[in-house]
Amino acid sequence: MDLPFEVVDLPETDHPEEGDRVPDFERPLVGPEYWEDVSLSTLTDEGPVVLVFHPMDGAFPATYVWNEVRDRGWLDRDAQVVGLSISSPYEHADLLDERGVDARLYSDPSNEVAERFDIVNDLDGMAGVSEPRPAVFVLDEERVVQYAWVADEWPEFPDYDEVEDAMDEL
Repeated sequence: MDLPFEVVDLPETDHPEEGDRVPDFERPLVGPEYWEDVSLSTLTDEGPVVLVFHPMDGAFPATYVWNEVRDRGWLDRDAQVVGLSISSPYEHADLLDERGVDARLYSDPSNEVAERFDIVNDLDGMAGVSEPRPAVFVLDEERVVQYAWVADEWPEFPDYDEVEDAMDEL
């Protein structure tokens, strides 16, 4: 079967691993009704956070990931689940509405957060355009990684059961 896309191996990264403290950042955090600048540390001060990096809104991997998050009931668990991509707040609002997802998504058009996490994916054929590679970090209240998954190829999706197990251990 021919796929409508090419599977691409991604270069190695030095991304945060279990036991590492991730860098703090502040970006617009988009919810179903409004957005505001919020730091990651503000969220972790409230409790554990599952930080889901995803491709730009409109790309099938973003749709697939957020359908899984919604359908698996992650948003009803104790840890806050938040996303992050290069998409604008307006695109995030559309994604949340179209998918029926009651989540919040960070908007980082400059892709600086992915650079700080060393999970940048330079897009082939799009000079100067990059986005985060798919990744999931389960963080405790101190922003210490309890579970990390970062894609080795594009497209690739996390093992959702493993993420749920990590969420259960918080």
